[in-house]
Amino acid sequence: MSVVVSVAVGGAFGAISRYGLDRVVEQRTESSFPWSTFVINVSGCLLVGFLIAAIVDRRSAPEWLRAGLVVGFCGGYTTFSTFGQETLDLIEEGRLAVAVTYAVASVAIGVAAVFAGSRLGRVL
Repeated sequence: MSVVVSVAVGGAFGAISRYGLDRVVEQRTESSFPWSTFVINVSGCLLVGFLIAAIVDRRSAPEWLRAGLVVGFCGGYTTFSTFGQETLDLIEEGRLAVAVTYAVASVAIGVAAVFAGSRLGRVL
C-alpha cells in the first residue's frame, strides 16, 4: 500500500473516531469543562506514545503502516498527540528550555491565533 494512501485512510478513520468519541463524551457530561477534547487529546497522546515506542522506533512495521497509524490516524484523531511527542522528544534530548518554550509558546500563541482568527472571521 502506498504511504500517501495509508495516511489518507488513517486520517479518515482518525477523524471519524474523534467525532464518535466526541459525541459519546458530550452525551454523558454536563460540565463547562471541555471533557471531550480533553479525553481525545490525552488518549491521542497515549496512543501516539505507544505507537512510536512499539512500531516506529523499532521499525517493526512497514513504512506505510507506521505512517498510516501515526501521521494518518493519530493526526486525524488529534494533532495534540504530535505536540506531546515532539515536546517529549525535546525533553529526552536534554533540551528542556526548548521544550518548555515550545510548549508555552504553542499554547499561548495558539490561543492568541484562535482569538485573532475569530475576530477576523467576524469582520469578513
